[in-house]
Amino acid sequence: MPETMLGWTGLPHVTVSVVPGGLAPVRLLARVTLLPGILAGSILLGLVYGTDAIPLREVLHVLFPVSHACTARPLTAGLPNRNAVIICDLRLPGVIGALLVGAGLALAGALFQAVLRNPLADPYVIGTSAGAQLGVTLVFILPIQVALWGFGTLQLAAFAGALSTVLVVYLLARTPSGTPVVTLILAGFVISSFLISATTLLTYVGAGVSERLSHLLTWTLGGLDVQSWQELAVSAPCILAAGCAAVLMAPRLDLILLGEDQAAHLGVRVERLKLAAIVLASLLTALAVTIGGIIPFVGLVVPHAMRLIYGPRHQVLLPVSAVAGAAFVVLCDLIARVAVAPSVLPLGVVTAVVGAPFFLHLLRRSRRVFAI
Repeated sequence: MPETMLGWTGLPHVTVSVVPGGLAPVRLLARVTLLPGILAGSILLGLVYGTDAIPLREVLHVLFPVSHACTARPLTAGLPNRNAVIICDLRLPGVIGALLVGAGLALAGALFQAVLRNPLADPYVIGTSAGAQLGVTLVFILPIQVALWGFGTLQLAAFAGALSTVLVVYLLARTPSGTPVVTLILAGFVISSFLISATTLLTYVGAGVSERLSHLLTWTLGGLDVQSWQELAVSAPCILAAGCAAVLMAPRLDLILLGEDQAAHLGVRVERLKLAAIVLASLLTALAVTIGGIIPFVGLVVPHAMRLIYGPRHQVLLPVSAVAGAAFVVLCDLIARVAVAPSVLPLGVVTAVVGAPFFLHLLRRSRRVFAI
C-alpha cells in the first residue's frame, strides 16, 4: 500500500494511505457522514435526556415541524405542550449554546495552532481566559449593571476582558519587524499570570461580598447559562461569520506552516494573516466564554484529533473541527446534566475529565509521529 508523508514545521507528519480498489469511496463516505451523524445524534440525546426524560418521538414531533409545538406556550394544555415548552424554552437553547461554544473553541484552537505552529496551543494560550475571569470578578465586586442585546453584565464583562487582554498581549509582542511567535506566547503567559494574581487580590479585597464571589468559582469551572434566545441570536451569526472567514484564509494558513519566510516568498502577507487569525480566534474564544465560562480542553483536543484523522489541510480541518467540537461539548453538557441529576456538574470539569485522558492517549499513540 503506497504511502505519502505530509508535514510542516511544528505540526505532525500525517501519513496518508492510498486505498486500492473500491474501499476508497466507502471510507470517504464514512468520513463525510460520520461527524454530522454524531452531531445530530448528540443534539437529539441532549433534547431527550435531562432531569426528566422525554420520549424521542415527542422530541421529533416538537422539532418537525417546529411551528406546531413551539408556538403552543400554555403549560395547562396537557403533557405534550408541557414537553414542548421544556424542549423549546429550556433544553433547545442550552443545546444550541453548547453547539456554538464547542464549534467556536475548536475553530479558535485550530487557528491558534496554525498561527503559532504548535499543535499544543489552545484558545486560552495568550491570556483570553485570564482577562475574562478578571472582568467577571470586577462585576461581582463593583455595583455594575448593564444589559446589551440580551447579554447581562457578567457576559459583557467576560467578553470585554477577553478581547482587551488579547489586544494588550498583541501590542506588547509587536515589534517593528513583525510579531515573533515566541514573544507572543511569552507575553501571553506573563499577562495571564498578572491577571490571575490581580483576580486573586480582588477576591480577597471583596471578601465582604463573598456570597456573590462564590458564583465566580461556578463560572470559572464552566457552565451553560443561556437564559434567552436573544443571546444566541447575537452569538450565532458572529460565530458563523468568524468561521466562514477562517475557512476563507485556510489556503494561506497552509502556506504559513511552511515557515514565515517561505510563506512571504510565496506572496502571503504574514503579519496581516497572523493578526487576522489571532483576532478571529480571540473573538471566537470571547464569544464562547461569554456563553459558557471557562471550558478547557475543547480547543486543544478536538483540532488535535481531527488533524490525525483528516490531515493538516485547513480547508478540511477547520470545518470538521467545528462539527466535532460542537458534538463534543453537547455530549459533555449532557453528561453534566444527567450524571448527578437533579444537580448539574460544572461543564468545564466534565470536559477536563473526558478530554485530558483522551489527549494523553492521543499523545501516547502518536509519539513516534509528531515532531513538536
